[in-house]
Amino acid sequence: MWTDDKVDAMSDRDTDGIRRISSELDALPLEARRFVSVYAYVLARVARTDPGFSDAEREFMEYAVVEVGQLSGPQAALVVQSALAFGALYGATEDYVVTREFVRVATREQCEALLRTGFAVSAADDHVSPSEVAELNEIGAELGLDADEVEAIRRTALERFGRAPDGQG
Repeated sequence: MWTDDKVDAMSDRDTDGIRRISSELDALPLEARRFVSVYAYVLARVARTDPGFSDAEREFMEYAVVEVGQLSGPQAALVVQSALAFGALYGATEDYVVTREFVRVATREQCEALLRTGFAVSAADDHVSPSEVAELNEIGAELGLDADEVEAIRRTALERFGRAPDGQG
């Protein structure tokens, strides 16, 4: 049986861990924090396209954030969870603004890599829905990529993961 004391103790322990991870992130330069936060938000935008998101999508986002941000696993988990939560609260309002911020701080190659990673997130749960492809097409346009570039990235990314959008083979 859960008692208030057990819940309080667990919450304090969890809160201490989150504070420690957060302070480690605070030690990063502002531009690095901004870059990895915006990167994670755009990936979370892909995962949020369908109702709910899978553990596979979340885990792939964490892996990608570790790689791009040179973060530890717990740091990446906190960044991804924050991006998912923020997006759930403010997604429709913030999606375009956050993606435009990524364009402001990223190179063209980083924009292309983000879109590739977005397609990988969509394939992480073994299916790519038409709504995910539509969202990624929109993200690609917001990143300044034309339709042919987005299509080439989509084709390459999904072939790499052996996936086609649901209903397309």
